[in-house]
Parts: sequence; structure tokens; C-alpha cells
Amino acid sequence: MTSRLFLALIACVALAAGLAQAAAPQPDVREVMTKELSDLPGKEGLMLTVTYPPGGADEIHRHDAHAFVYVLEGSVVMQLKGGQEVTLKPGETFYEGPQDIHIVGRNASTTRPAKFVVVLIKNKGVPAMLPVK
Repeated sequence: MTSRLFLALIACVALAAGLAQAAAPQPDVREVMTKELSDLPGKEGLMLTVTYPPGGADEIHRHDAHAFVYVLEGSVVMQLKGGQEVTLKPGETFYEGPQDIHIVGRNASTTRPAKFVVVLIKNKGVPAMLPVK
């Protein structure tokens, strides 16, 4: 195989992978609670539930917050930039810091939903999820 053909094949595989992630069903994110943290000026706590449909995934993002994840049902795959991909099951946890970039967030199953709780300690008025380009 010529190097040009090989590079074209790699580009096609990368494009297909990107399109597959872009076409993945979006998660259902619901706010459970928001609370101003009076002893931490300018900060608030935000609790969310996230349900990934079968095959569902997030886009690459960050939170600019401390994010604590607790899996309720199903299995989810998480990975931060520079870290290892991990698969979490019910009762397992995950942490993202304010500078972390979340490069993988998806349902491990294509047939069953997955659900988890996220608690964010964040700056007031800043969106919970910030896209990364």
C-alpha cells in the first residue's frame, strides 16, 4: 500500500469516527437543584441528572467547575484529556477538575440507557457545560 493511500485511509477512518460521535443521540440533562454557596462568594452548587440513551454520547467539553459524578444505572465511559478511558458502573464515581477537558463521555451500551448524577461547584452565572473547539 502506498503511503498516500495509507494516509487517505487513516483520514477516512478518523472522519467516520468523528461523524459517528456527532451522530450519537444526545443525553437528557435535567437540573435537580441550584444553591448559592454563601461561604464561597461567587460560587454555587448545581446538581444534575444525565441520562444517556442507548448509544448516547456527549461532545467534547469542559465545566470550569469541580464536577463529581455518581453512576445510578447502566454503564458510562469517561475520559479526560491526558487520562485513561474508564468504564463506570452503578455506585462508581468520577471527578473532573476546573481545567479538565472531557474528551469521552458516552453510554457503554447500545441497547440500554445509563443514568448518573453530577454535582458541580461552579462560578455563578457560568454555564454548566462549555464546548471545546
